[in-house]
Amino acid sequence: MDLLVTYDVETATKAGQARLRRVAKICEGYGHRVQQSVFEVVCRESDKLRLVAALHQVIDTTHDSIRIYHLPAGALNDIEHLGVARDVDPRGPLVL
Repeated sequence: MDLLVTYDVETATKAGQARLRRVAKICEGYGHRVQQSVFEVVCRESDKLRLVAALHQVIDTTHDSIRIYHLPAGALNDIEHLGVARDVDPRGPLVL
């Protein structure tokens, strides 16, 4: 499945800054960062469930927001991009 994961984590406190780092680290384990708080993820349903569970354990639901967009299969193969691009293969390896 193709997903777009976006997040907005409150960073006014040290605890919020730590949550932001943890959320980013979790997302890096599942997908490619394409903007500061945006990841493209290609995964199986079981991986998505693990991703959601890991994120849910980290965030403060009274201050933080994570949005997971379920895209049609193969949607990440056809992206129109304007401006400075990061050459990212959404189906490529996470570690280069």
